[in-house]
Amino acid sequence: MKIEQIYTGCLAHAAYYLESNGEVAIFDPLREVQPYINRAKLDDAKIKYIFETHFHADFVSGHLDLMKKTGAQIVFGPTAKPNYDAIVAEDGQVFEIGDYKVKVIHTPGHTMESTTYLLIDENGEEHGIITGDTLFIGDVGRPDLAQKVVAELTQEKLASHLYDSLRNKIMPLSDDLIVYPNHGAGSACGKNMSKETTDTLGNQKKTNYALRADMTKEEFIEAVLDGLTEPPGYFPQNVMMNIKGYESFDSVIHKAQNALSPKAFEAAANETEAIVLDVRHQSEFIKGHIPRSIFIGIDGNFAQWVGALIVDVTQPLLLVTPEGRKEEVVTRLSRVGFDNVIGYLEGGFEAWKDEGMEYDTLNSISAEEFSKLYEANKDYVFDVRREGEYVAEHVDGAKNTQLDYLNNYLGEFPEDKTFYVHCAGGYRSVIASSILKSRGIHNLVEVAGGYKAIKQTDIPRTDYVCPSTLK
Repeated sequence: MKIEQIYTGCLAHAAYYLESNGEVAIFDPLREVQPYINRAKLDDAKIKYIFETHFHADFVSGHLDLMKKTGAQIVFGPTAKPNYDAIVAEDGQVFEIGDYKVKVIHTPGHTMESTTYLLIDENGEEHGIITGDTLFIGDVGRPDLAQKVVAELTQEKLASHLYDSLRNKIMPLSDDLIVYPNHGAGSACGKNMSKETTDTLGNQKKTNYALRADMTKEEFIEAVLDGLTEPPGYFPQNVMMNIKGYESFDSVIHKAQNALSPKAFEAAANETEAIVLDVRHQSEFIKGHIPRSIFIGIDGNFAQWVGALIVDVTQPLLLVTPEGRKEEVVTRLSRVGFDNVIGYLEGGFEAWKDEGMEYDTLNSISAEEFSKLYEANKDYVFDVRREGEYVAEHVDGAKNTQLDYLNNYLGEFPEDKTFYVHCAGGYRSVIASSILKSRGIHNLVEVAGGYKAIKQTDIPRTDYVCPSTLK
């Protein structure tokens, strides 16, 4: 069977390309759709259907633009209520793609419209299942997202539906089927996903905690809900964009083509409520940046951190980008619904400096320097890694102020005492430092290299010990 997984690492997202006899189906496309159109041209094929496994929360799908550009029909599973023309399929309905067939299997639980698509080859043999967020490799979709959109859909109700879907619809299928999920490790749509992005269903039945054969519904609900963190704030907004529709990607790119001189950039920042978003490498931001700008580097998990920390997808943005990467930045912002880029700094930060404009720096020291200061400042160390990282291992006395929820911790940072901020490797600590400085908190020092570098010093650390090993 000719099926390709198109994986985008920064979002841990998988789209799928299925082609047979000149006809193509695309599953869960990203916002920018030209790559799918180009891929079909290579096969001299026409895109016939765009299958959506559900209304996504972590990204804005490209289904509408792809429909407009190709004439393909959008397909959702049962109960979906999109605000545009689409086929809302029935459970068990079959679609033909050349000599292949795609069978709709309604699998509510992650969301109520969540659907798995069974792929059947030209010989009538079942090949695999495109599972969306119903079944991942090593995990299943979190059942707490839909309640952010429809309050009565509690996470317990959705988890109950998910249990039934997995037991009654997925697990009875052949062990030989290949599982093609929508996400891999790093996505916020699950909590225990594998780095592998495909597997056989048979192996998942053996290794995936949620598919244990003798698991009761009560055990399943408890296991699936245990350890869920608060989902990123932009998720419900992405859901609504996927349901209601959105501005075309081409329009978003065109609108962002607004080159601003340093003085015009400063005027725009002062006259609007735009956030100045600096996406250069953290080492460049440390050496110099526009005052009150926020750093989120393009070479990290950029879109996910923008969504988690800026939250409001309608927020106007002004960009400071590396040379030649402006369109990439706008594209990656649009994937998570941030379509309101109102301009960018022409010539980048160097032009700002050359114009003699005011700029700020970030106080950053090496782990070796920090080790000499630690004893006198051990009560003023802030670790912005996630809770699991902190629990596993941390600097003695450090306080865990996770970057994801930094705004909740603002009252914990001292007002009149220098404090030290670190993460795992230096990316998140610079993000955190930029946010704190934008809020007028300047008495901070960032520890370059983060915990990886700190571990190479003699600074005392606390390591997690599994309770079962305690005497």
